[in-house]
Amino acid sequence: MRRIGRVIHVTPGEKAVVKAERTPKVGEAVIDEDEKRVGVVFDVFGPTVSPYVEIDIKTKDPQDIVGRVLYLPSSSKQKNRSRRRK
Repeated sequence: MRRIGRVIHVTPGEKAVVKAERTPKVGEAVIDEDEKRVGVVFDVFGPTVSPYVEIDIKTKDPQDIVGRVLYLPSSSKQKNRSRRRK
């Protein structure tokens, strides 16, 4: 698991705002400490030095995750980042 950061607020549109320690990609899944899926990354905004992440929450009661730390699941596949030259 890779730590994103702590939830600081839930918007009226039921999206969680996280002060990011690590910047995820839009559309990535987000889990909690118990490895239960919480939602997906909706937006990344703010200064590049200390961005905020907006997460579209898929839980019954969004207010329950305020103050909790959220994570990105560790990927089982390693991406091949080398490029082939022609």
